Amino acid sequence: MNLSLRQLKAFVLVATLGNFTRAAERLHITQAGLSVMMREMETQLGSRLFDRTTRSVTLTEAGHALLPVASAAVGQLDAVASQIAAFGQVSRKTLRIAATPLVSSHLMPEWFGTFASAHPDVDLRLHEAEIAQVHALVEQGDADMGFGFFTKASHGIERTLLQSFRLMKITAAPRRLPRKSGEPSKGSATWDALRDETLIGLPPDNPIQQLIETHLARIEGADRAERPIDTRAVFRRFETLIGMAEAGIGTAIMPTFAMPACRHRAVRWEVLTHPEVTLGFHRIVKRGRAKPELWRQFTELAVSSLQRIDALADERGS
Repeated sequence: MNLSLRQLKAFVLVATLGNFTRAAERLHITQAGLSVMMREMETQLGSRLFDRTTRSVTLTEAGHALLPVASAAVGQLDAVASQIAAFGQVSRKTLRIAATPLVSSHLMPEWFGTFASAHPDVDLRLHEAEIAQVHALVEQGDADMGFGFFTKASHGIERTLLQSFRLMKITAAPRRLPRKSGEPSKGSATWDALRDETLIGLPPDNPIQQLIETHLARIEGADRAERPIDTRAVFRRFETLIGMAEAGIGTAIMPTFAMPACRHRAVRWEVLTHPEVTLGFHRIVKRGRAKPELWRQFTELAVSSLQRIDALADERGS
């Protein structure tokens, strides 16, 4: 026996209305189609369910036995379907973002505030994590979108480039240069100029630091053996690097993306040239997932913000 939910619903409706014509209208099928459906049920059950005359439709003894069971089954399935639909609605109204610490502390407050004003019915949730953890949260479905510098492609992840940022060096600002509070001095410098500087950086397993090391290797040459990477001071977060550079501990190299975090620091930033190296800031989502409209709107907001940050790097000065 293989009764379908559609058959059970049709049976309950015919039994309730006592009329095939009205039941067929409610089900948006023909009366002939409904009659075929009921005969198929009777064949599967091996018993007539209705006594039909030209004036009335009444349940047989077998029909009376089936009605309470069918009604309960249909009612329970409808209730569960409504509950599942409600779960889906909640899911569509919840936006889970994963981002690295610098993105979380310097960009997400602005992004969340702007988005929440336009979408007060959306529950925004933020997972702050290191780059590898952001990737894992998205891949495992615990976050809808991730934001950061994802340098490598992954089979289960779809990357979307939102903005490219150049690499810059951060040093303590010369005290002799008068400037407004919260306005770091700026300019440009070559990679060769880093040869004699004391460098500080991120951990060696950080993908941004790995890109930096690739370019440092080209300028250090023979000096690299005298200044191995593991003798450099290492810090896990950009904010710490900026603070250490401000204190004169060393020169930090990072994407111009970090410029908002430099605004209230006494530092000088200089875009590195010859060559000018860029690094892509991406949005990642789990491959194959549907992309709700809310995702697109949040991403557009992020792109607009990132473009404003990149524009700051084009302001030249001394």
